[in-house]
Amino acid sequence: MSQTAHFKDKIRFQKNKKMADEIAKIFPLTPAVYDAFCQSERELFVPQGMALHAYRLDALPLASNQWISSPLTVAKMTEALSCQGADSVLEIGCGSGYQALILSKVIRRVFTIERIERLLKEARERFKLLGISSIHTRFDDGQNGWREFAPFDRILFSASIAQVPQKIFDQLKVGGILVAPIEKDDRQVIMRYTKTPNGLNKETLEECLFVPVKDGREF
Repeated sequence: MSQTAHFKDKIRFQKNKKMADEIAKIFPLTPAVYDAFCQSERELFVPQGMALHAYRLDALPLASNQWISSPLTVAKMTEALSCQGADSVLEIGCGSGYQALILSKVIRRVFTIERIERLLKEARERFKLLGISSIHTRFDDGQNGWREFAPFDRILFSASIAQVPQKIFDQLKVGGILVAPIEKDDRQVIMRYTKTPNGLNKETLEECLFVPVKDGREF
């Protein structure tokens, strides 16, 4: 590696670390998730022209009326999954791919679905640029899940939904955890479901704000 390239990598790491430190001041991070943020360059996952805003703890607009979640929200959703010991995770709503990138640092196999073709194409290009082979992508309505690779240790909705479809719970392993923003009246709350042999244990974590899940695919 040239001296210039090494210097650029050092600058990028410092930006990532500063953002991770800002998140940790607000919300406690496990060492693995903290390291994941330090290793993940958010700047690559925001729209062109917004690089200066990439490391702020703000959500940013994407194409097709979508948003890249704030780093703080990504951290909260990742921690809610309790990733330690998990081997596979299904994400519903790939978006820019940043959440999937973070997940790939803490879980060996990531399966992510996006219903908007343009967004998925851009995310795939980013993963390819970074040389990541552990993130598997699919263009589909995320409410179908990804039955071929089920059951999953973890499932994450990166978009809000009124009710998690039963077919998605069917793709979760017994002992597995599903985290989703659930729509309740005029608000959204992060819900965590743990699948047991006797059914689902439910926990309400906190209020949140996500774009809603939509039906079908958008070409």
